[in-house]
Amino acid sequence: MLDQAGVTQSLARLVATTRWEDLPEKVTHQAKRSFMNFFAVALAGCRTGPVEIALRQLAQFSGGKRAGLVGRPERIDALSAAFLNAAGANVHDFCDTHVRTVIHPTAPCAPALLALAELQRVSGRDLITAFVLGQEIQARIALAVSPKHYDQGWHITSTCGVFGAASGAGKLLGLDERQMVWALGTAATQSSGLCECLGTPAKSVSVGNAARNGLFSALLARDGFEGPPEPLAGIQGFYNAFGVPPKLALVTDGLGDDWELMHTSYKPYPGGFVIHPVLDCVLDWRRDNPKAEVTRVVVRGGPLFVLRVDRPEISSGRESQVSVQHAVAAALVAGKAGLSQFTDECVRDPRVAALRRKVEVVEDASYSTIAAAVEITTADGKTEKREQKAARGSDGNPLSDKDLEDKLRTVAAECNPRHDIAPLIDAVWGLDKSADVSGLVAMTVGKN
Repeated sequence: MLDQAGVTQSLARLVATTRWEDLPEKVTHQAKRSFMNFFAVALAGCRTGPVEIALRQLAQFSGGKRAGLVGRPERIDALSAAFLNAAGANVHDFCDTHVRTVIHPTAPCAPALLALAELQRVSGRDLITAFVLGQEIQARIALAVSPKHYDQGWHITSTCGVFGAASGAGKLLGLDERQMVWALGTAATQSSGLCECLGTPAKSVSVGNAARNGLFSALLARDGFEGPPEPLAGIQGFYNAFGVPPKLALVTDGLGDDWELMHTSYKPYPGGFVIHPVLDCVLDWRRDNPKAEVTRVVVRGGPLFVLRVDRPEISSGRESQVSVQHAVAAALVAGKAGLSQFTDECVRDPRVAALRRKVEVVEDASYSTIAAAVEITTADGKTEKREQKAARGSDGNPLSDKDLEDKLRTVAAECNPRHDIAPLIDAVWGLDKSADVSGLVAMTVGKN
């Protein structure tokens, strides 16, 4: 059984000692891209059913109104704001993805930092530094147990995202190395999240808790709340408890030099990221064949693709986000794959339902998580194959800065056509020049 000292300490040391000046410009720019994407997806999810229900419940117990909610006029305590903004950012599965681990890294991390920035003065450079470090810590911890941790059913966004929130918040709070170890220990004992909940509102609870509990862990550590000396690799620590022998070299090799934030992908479509290369193929084909009648679709993807999204029988928009059969059918019917294609109404559309039954899924281990192939047969008996080797939005085929701006503009316009989102876009690109970022969340709230 693993029992190795110093693993958590190496991560804590990185967080405690790294400065803005240590970060390459390409990394700080990628952080801005992540915030741009975060505000888009959090706006998209801020008024969904799960967020409304959670807000009603949390408001009953909230004694303070010190932190804002993305896209909403209400204010609430900072811990609840972290929970709600994280849940809203992830509810549509429209958030970013760390391809090597399939963590959705910004949803648990950014809300904790933005909530804390309303409790104390935080500059844009400090926010970015803390964000980059939070992303690094959660990714490094996750890499050591990927892909088996996720394959066993643990929702890695939540189980490892809590470490990102704790690390980033700890950086903003100025924790020293010992306190940072304590924060990671308290985060470790709150690590949870099940893939069984994907496609249901229950998924949002563990993502929200990752942000909330990470922030709480850092606040406790600041005030002397102690934890174990080796919460990750101790004999009864995180790695042993979750039952996956870790590849510890992936935790520390290149630490401080190779930044995992650079392996972030941003989604052009809502829904599970492994569906995206399929959607690329289908949408390209439909654009070239707008009137063709489809009689059969064969989709080929890797093992994780089949495990997560081979779901022919669904009954709700939430379930549709992780059903490749639905994604294909909806894209063929509508010629697009936006938020409206992953709703209860679209699931019930008889044209979409009929096409779902014509989609066959085949596992092919030669395809990575960002690759897939589609064979489409039409009523005239012709079959055409389309293949995507790097999904749009992946780190191998990235969205441009303008694409991310347009994503935010589109979502903001759908939420409130009168809301001028341009000031927020400018604020994100200018984060490194801001002395106080406490107003960022308020800029997401449009006029009534």
